[in-house]
Amino acid sequence: MAVYLDVIWFLNFCIDLLLLLLTALVLKRSLVKWRLLLGALMASSIIFLLLTPFSFLYYHPIFKIVLSVCIVIITFGFKKFSYFIQNLLTFYFVTFICGGGLIALHYFFNNEMVILNGVVTTKSTGLGTPISWLLVIIGFPLVWFFSKKRFEQIEVRKIKYEEIVDVSLFINDIQLHLKGLIDSGNQLQDPLTKKPVMIIDMNQMQNKFPKDIVQQAKHPEMIGDPSFTINKKWGEKLCIIPYRGIGQVNQFIIGLKPDKVVITLQKGEQLQCNNVVIGLNFTNLSSDGDFHCILHPQMLIQGKSA
Repeated sequence: MAVYLDVIWFLNFCIDLLLLLLTALVLKRSLVKWRLLLGALMASSIIFLLLTPFSFLYYHPIFKIVLSVCIVIITFGFKKFSYFIQNLLTFYFVTFICGGGLIALHYFFNNEMVILNGVVTTKSTGLGTPISWLLVIIGFPLVWFFSKKRFEQIEVRKIKYEEIVDVSLFINDIQLHLKGLIDSGNQLQDPLTKKPVMIIDMNQMQNKFPKDIVQQAKHPEMIGDPSFTINKKWGEKLCIIPYRGIGQVNQFIIGLKPDKVVITLQKGEQLQCNNVVIGLNFTNLSSDGDFHCILHPQMLIQGKSA
């Protein structure tokens, strides 16, 4: 069976890229694209070492540790020692999880090993068979996706619901500082983009928004009506979100796509959310005025450390 080195390298590059990306997702690290690509490039280029007189280093544990340190520093940078150690150990952790899952799939579908005269032998070469390569190409993304979803479920269970946090909202030239309630009951999403929707009490905040946006929010059924003139800068951020409450028929609320939302948790940790929609609602969310908005739980999972 012919094996092309460039194909092997590209496959390793994709796997290393996914491992580094999963590490960032678990730790909620903000990634710089060129750093991510450079880290994956360095990790995958180790395959070319086998063609040099220094190929013995490929199997040496010390060299592998040094390589891992370089990959993590290139990808995430070095802010402080504890930050670096957390990145390194999590990188090993997700690698072991994905690698272990792939090995489990391999042995589950394995038919290359036979026992001949009491001796275990294999039918393939050291480069593997087309079936084993297909398992890597298809199986690894499946294991990666499964691991990502499990990490997200663990993160959901860690969220302290009914907790009030500080929220900073940035949209065009407006910056709002709100009190937000983390509510597990808010599962509203934009049906087109699947972005989580954060509900704002416009009864308390309408004086912070342009008058044309407030009027449109009060009459969502009139969106697109020529009688409503909206500033182009705000009109580009406008969307309409269908929803249904308990005992109610289908309704609509006006949504805005903010530039960013920063959540400050009670421990002082800050999370920046870019993929979110702001729902403009005129129903009183808090009779005592304890909070001005309701956060979607997914915002805390998708948010990156600010």
